[in-house]
Amino acid sequence: MPDLTEAPVDTTKERKAGPVKGRWRQLSLLGGTMLVENTEASLISGLFPVIRHSLGVSLGALGVLTAAGRIVGVFAGPFWVWVAQRWSRKGVLVLATGFWGVWGIAAGFAQNFTQLLILITILAAGYAASGPLTTEILGDLFDSESRGRAVGMLYGVINLAASLFATLKGQLAAFDEGWRWGLWGIGAVNVLCGIALLIWMRDPGRGASEQQLAGLDRRTREAHSKVTFKQVTALFRIPSLVILLVSRLLSGQLLAAMFGVIFLVDVYGFSTQVASVVLFPMGIGFFTGTVLGGFLADWAVRRNPRNGLVVILQTAQFAFAAVAFFGTQFDWGGIGLFAVFFALMGLVQGVNPVVNRPMIMAVTLPELRGAAFAIYLSVFEAVAIAAFSLGAGFLGDAFGLRSVFLWVLVGLVLVNGAFLTLLYRTYAIDVARVQQALESRRQAALAG
Repeated sequence: MPDLTEAPVDTTKERKAGPVKGRWRQLSLLGGTMLVENTEASLISGLFPVIRHSLGVSLGALGVLTAAGRIVGVFAGPFWVWVAQRWSRKGVLVLATGFWGVWGIAAGFAQNFTQLLILITILAAGYAASGPLTTEILGDLFDSESRGRAVGMLYGVINLAASLFATLKGQLAAFDEGWRWGLWGIGAVNVLCGIALLIWMRDPGRGASEQQLAGLDRRTREAHSKVTFKQVTALFRIPSLVILLVSRLLSGQLLAAMFGVIFLVDVYGFSTQVASVVLFPMGIGFFTGTVLGGFLADWAVRRNPRNGLVVILQTAQFAFAAVAFFGTQFDWGGIGLFAVFFALMGLVQGVNPVVNRPMIMAVTLPELRGAAFAIYLSVFEAVAIAAFSLGAGFLGDAFGLRSVFLWVLVGLVLVNGAFLTLLYRTYAIDVARVQQALESRRQAALAG
């Protein structure tokens, strides 16, 4: 059986600071796991009008499907991070986000809503490993001045491809039981991604891109990699991280892609095939926002390391609320103008991950980033999406999705932007604390 452990320990004490070898190639492999996860989520939301008809369920069932997958991630995400610290990050990704795709294939054979819910929830339990582990490894592949571009390319390409696939899969609505073929296809691609990770992935090791740890061998860099429960709970004493966690609960943008198609179908009367068209422009916008935002974020780190990222993140919230108001609360007639506004929403939303992910990396030590992202993505983001999904589903049935979109995509996002003002008082202090800790480790290692 091929070795699932990482690359051999580097015992060369004279290694100079510099980019991790093959980092972009490794990033592309990691992106494949997240692409499949996003594609599966967009398939369910994009084809839900057909699933609703096929299985005889109400709009609230979409909220249940989405929420169940996220709720199980609250437990599964931290579990996979814990396993990765004691076994292998590569091994967990191969198993949980690769070969786990067999559950997606099984979901395509579901004969009723209960079966579909169970299988999609099991599938989501494996996918929960992708976000925190991929983002943790990205922080080890890229240094602080290039993480914005790396996150931008990762999330941009993933969402562009997922949006394209979602638009194409939306055309499956023209075929009887077409959504089943979508699930079978995603499951098969999932397994192929697992094989690719098994063959070509190379884990750089924790702290590989930190300048303070340059020149130290891998065993020394990872001397602090065994994380205790006490250390994880200490994450909640990092003010900037706590602010970003609460901000995630206020991120109403998460609802746009999940309910965008069904919103256009129910509120403005488009067919599923026509409404699905907006997902591709939204993906293009998201891709553009992440790529340009990545360069902007790295520039901000160099020009204003104290508050540059905070300014960008806060501005993105206010801009999204404005675009969402005009893009969802007015009937623009044909699908064309709706596609433009969805593209603009994607553009502004794409700025968020290229800023908040590097910020979390900057305020946490390398060995704690996996736990931090498990809390951020698998717990807080999952709770937010579950709440938005359930709320939008049931409140949409009661009051209409138009009102739900106004309060969540506009009102709640404005509140989020105002809340992020707190970061101006905490972020620079938390970053300096991490840098000092890494420098102390370097001095201790050299002295030893």
